[in-house]
Amino acid sequence: MIIPRPRIEAALERALERAPVVALIGARQVGKTTLARKLADRAKGTLYLDLERIADRRKLEDAEAFLQAQAGHLTVLDEVQRLPELFAELRGIVDDRRAGGERSMQFLLLGSASLDLIQQVSETLAGRIIYLEMPPIGAEEAAAASIDIDRLWLRGGFPDSLTAVTDEDSYLWRQAFVRSYLERDVPMFAPRMPAAMIGRLWTMLANGQGNTLNSARLGQGLGVSAPMIGRYIDLLVDLMLVRRLQPWSGNLGKRLVKSPKIYVRDSGLVHALLEIGTLNQLLGHPVVGPSWEGFVIETLIEAAGPDVAPLFYRTADGAEIDLVFEQAGKPKVAIEVKRASAPQAERGFFVACDDLEIENRIIVGAGAEDYPARGGAKVRTLLSAVKEIREILKSPFPA
Repeated sequence: MIIPRPRIEAALERALERAPVVALIGARQVGKTTLARKLADRAKGTLYLDLERIADRRKLEDAEAFLQAQAGHLTVLDEVQRLPELFAELRGIVDDRRAGGERSMQFLLLGSASLDLIQQVSETLAGRIIYLEMPPIGAEEAAAASIDIDRLWLRGGFPDSLTAVTDEDSYLWRQAFVRSYLERDVPMFAPRMPAAMIGRLWTMLANGQGNTLNSARLGQGLGVSAPMIGRYIDLLVDLMLVRRLQPWSGNLGKRLVKSPKIYVRDSGLVHALLEIGTLNQLLGHPVVGPSWEGFVIETLIEAAGPDVAPLFYRTADGAEIDLVFEQAGKPKVAIEVKRASAPQAERGFFVACDDLEIENRIIVGAGAEDYPARGGAKVRTLLSAVKEIREILKSPFPA
């Protein structure tokens, strides 16, 4: 079963119209290749090269001549971080075509490590490239495929996990996915980092889903230094497996929490790391609340789009907002997340909203109804919250 991804597909098509090079980045197995091949099937003459295949890499031994021969067609280069020396060749080809007044040379780069790829590309393709991040399947896409929210929450948004025949099949897929990252990707992207240690840290982060980062405590638990913990987390963030949610840091004359909160981005991976295979096991596990919080936060960050800053707010006095969206330098939306069918925000949420002068106050629960709440807040289902966030934070530039 292939679940349609209309939003990212439309965004990718727009990007290809606007720039000669587009980089589509995302974790492994998130569906980048499927989407690229779908576009390739529609664009006659598209060339697809998987740079993990030796045969495809050999075609690029004389990259300039080979790629110049594809003029007028889209060229897809999958796992492009395998050949970083290729970026200089792409720059030359793009500039040559521009100098001749042509824009017929287009490249779609697929990569599974964001920072590593962006750092390499930015040195050579600045001004010639658009970046898009492809997330796992989201709530709207799952709903359109008649997949309910709890199933998406339990299994996560990786297509093969979400569409598995049974929960057991999904769980086994995610277990293998975790092993694959530790056995293959960590040694490839960070050969000097011990994969087993990073695996233990990944599990610790899942156990502490949504906690503020305490590198010293994590380092003590693993027997390594706090700076080393930072480097391990950098890698997991780079692989788009972990999110650092930064604190709001404006000047209000209050003592604010300054450490980021750490989330394993995909809820299904949280559950696999903690050996949770069924919804009943999840509902009875201590991580149920933090897991739901991380799932909702990741969903709403994707809904808000790349031009909005996601933050959290917490003071030493206990005023707290789970998720703040800041737009044009101003806090615009406050989100409280509760795993309850009739959720209620605590006093600290409203104090924090008053601190930041936020009028858009949304409480996302696990119920099936939307209704007004006290303090100017609104209780929303996750799907309703996605739609409302998009409306409040809509870009001034039409799609």
